[in-house]
Amino acid sequence: MTPQDITKLIVRTSMKDRGAFDLLYRQTSSKLFGVCLRVLNDRADAEEALQEVFVKIWTKADRFAASDLSPISWLVAIARNHAIDRIRARRQAPLAIDEALEIADPAPGPEAAAVAGDEAGRIHGCLEELEKDRAAAVRGAYLKGESYAELAERHGVPLNTMRTWLRRSLLKLRECLER
Repeated sequence: MTPQDITKLIVRTSMKDRGAFDLLYRQTSSKLFGVCLRVLNDRADAEEALQEVFVKIWTKADRFAASDLSPISWLVAIARNHAIDRIRARRQAPLAIDEALEIADPAPGPEAAAVAGDEAGRIHGCLEELEKDRAAAVRGAYLKGESYAELAERHGVPLNTMRTWLRRSLLKLRECLER
């Protein structure tokens, strides 16, 4: 099956075509299973992950952007990322309350807090030197955790323009902090 055929199946799947989804599953499941198995190292876990991957593909097929890139790469990325998410979920076992007694307080000591306060002041001073919209974009991206797409939409600029704003603003901040 050619990449163009897989692309067509993904596009038809985005329109909730069950026949296309069935054919997509039959044509790609062995490769995606191999990806899941390679990451998870457990056959049963990989089989379960594969089913969840295809549920994601069914629900998110409309996010696929047909381009010159290989559609199998998009599918593999979904499978790989999902398998990694499963590994991360396994690692997060809660600690018993008695084990928490041994954990040190992560808060900085007085000296570190003073240094951090001084650094924060310098950073805020440098942010004031930026244009207001650029400074707001930097604060949104790096202090509030907003995505580039969210910032671009809010500021009414194309996504690549937002990336350029942030890159140039970070360079200006670095120059300011080095003074």
